[in-house]
Order: sequence, then C-alpha cells, then structure tokens
Amino acid sequence: MSSEYKLLIFDWDGTLADSIGRIVTSMQEAAQRAGRAERDDEAIKGIIGLGLPEAILTLYPDMAPEQVIAFRQHYANTYIALDAEPSPLFAGVAESLEAFRAQGYRLAVATGKARRGLDRVLKAHGWERFFDVTRAADETASKPDPLMLNQILAHCDMRSEQALMVGDASFDLLMARNAGIDSVAVSYGAQSIERLRDFDPVLEVDHFPELRGWLEARAHSRLC
Repeated sequence: MSSEYKLLIFDWDGTLADSIGRIVTSMQEAAQRAGRAERDDEAIKGIIGLGLPEAILTLYPDMAPEQVIAFRQHYANTYIALDAEPSPLFAGVAESLEAFRAQGYRLAVATGKARRGLDRVLKAHGWERFFDVTRAADETASKPDPLMLNQILAHCDMRSEQALMVGDASFDLLMARNAGIDSVAVSYGAQSIERLRDFDPVLEVDHFPELRGWLEARAHSRLC
C-alpha cells in the first residue's frame, strides 16, 4: 500500500450500517413513552452522530438531567428490541473493509453509539477483533469534539495527515476538521450531501465501494 492514508476511520450508523430508520423510530417511540412531542424524521436525522445524551438535549433542550436519563432508557429499550436482528451493512461494506485490511490499512470506528451497543453489533457481525481500535461516545467526548479521533491516532501511532474519516453526518466531518483529518462524505446516510459539502470532504461517494476504487487509484498513481 502506497497511499499517504494509512488509517481509515469509519462512523457506524448511516455509514457502514443501514440503521437510520431504526434510530428515527426509536427516538419517536421514546418521545411517546416520555410524554413528549415527537420530532419529525429530518430533525432526528439531524442529530444522528451525536452521543445519545447530547442528541436528546438537542431535540429537547428544556429537559432536566433525570428526564434525559429516563428518555435515554426508553430509547435504548426500543432500539435493542428492533435490533434483535442487527441492521444490515450497506452493499459492499464487508468486502471493501476486508480489502482495506488486506491492503495494509489500519481500520477504526468512531461512533455516536454507546460502547454496549457498538460491542453488540460488532459481535453480531463477527468483528470483535476486526478493527484496530474503536471509540464509542459514552467513553470519550461526543462528536464534533476531536477527542475520539485524537485517541484513535494515538493508539495507532499515526499523524492526522495519515488518517481519513468516513461519515454521513456533519458531526463526523466537523470532528475530522477539528482533528486536522481529511474526510469522505457518503450521500446515502443521515444527512444530505449538500449539507456535508460545507465541510470540504476530499471525496463524495454514493456507494461505499467507490471509496475502495478511489483509494486503489490513488495508490496506483503513486506507484507510477
């Protein structure tokens, strides 16, 4: 592998896994159980990527801490029930990630999921040891704070210019910018590509395997 990127960091929901619909449904169900007005689909998609407490407070800024805790539990109960069969990976994700590993890239996940939820889906896909490092929102600072990316860089002994962050939400790309890391925007997730363009991604993809083709072309050009 000769590309200058050596570490590929992926968001989970909406980037690797087709889980946006379940998140929206779970947030609306939690609102019903908490006696709160439901937010519409677009409002909920706009907070995907944040840690759950931060997401809840963005949608319901008047909530007291104990209300956030109760709402969070309603959400978790609904999501876990829906996720009895894990959300499917987007087409080409598994094959592309396997190819990236074979090509020598270090792989990481930086997600707004909680550690318990991330571990559950990694286990469901047989990926407990697939990634070099993973970071979940409840064990570090929520996006767009760059802390989780800085922790991933430190773990992998990489510089920011050697990493590439792939995500579907403004929080992913802003986090990357805050960490001095290049980003890739995917158009098929939570937020529109028009919104993501504000953060100057180095690449836009409509289908995950396009990232593989782009990286392979870059590596080839460096060999020529």
